[in-house]
Amino acid sequence: MIDTVETAKLTTVNRTSLEAATAKLIAGAMFGLVFGFLLQKGGVGKYNVLIGQLLLLDWTVVKIILTAIVVGMIGVFTLHRFAKVNLHIKPTRIGANIIGGLVFGVGFALTGYCPGTAAVALGQGSWDALFGIAGLIAGSWMFAELSGWTKRTVESWGDFGKVLLPDMLRAPRYAFVVCFAAALTALLVVLQHYTTR
Repeated sequence: MIDTVETAKLTTVNRTSLEAATAKLIAGAMFGLVFGFLLQKGGVGKYNVLIGQLLLLDWTVVKIILTAIVVGMIGVFTLHRFAKVNLHIKPTRIGANIIGGLVFGVGFALTGYCPGTAAVALGQGSWDALFGIAGLIAGSWMFAELSGWTKRTVESWGDFGKVLLPDMLRAPRYAFVVCFAAALTALLVVLQHYTTR
């Protein structure tokens, strides 16, 4: 015989978890739309801007990335300081980072897009970004297929564990954040003053 009280409790729990998951998906989609809108307004969905950055002629991309680093770093560490978020630090693996950076860089140079800017470009009607997105999907599949091998090899090369730059430099985290944010802001001011875009 089915216990109706237990069934009702399970139904309530399932409905609550489904509602929570739905709310997270909606929030993620909204943040993604806002992020994409801001990238598009910043001009980084345009092929000529991205290629200009690779040729060191247009510094728009670097300015946007540096601004995002400063705002994100201050925001995340402030929220962490007041126990509003937890830091989920990924292990620092030099070999994997170098190889991954080279693969990413080659893909960026060949297509003229990185994953985020390819989605922005497609959203604004640049159909050539589909080639970059196809490469992203193929590369993700290949990485998943090779993950067992990479864990045994590449990911063990230069494995420093879960560390942050201030920890490696033996500097207090919050003092480091303030100094690093100030240095990046100074770099942004110099770039704004001495570059054309």
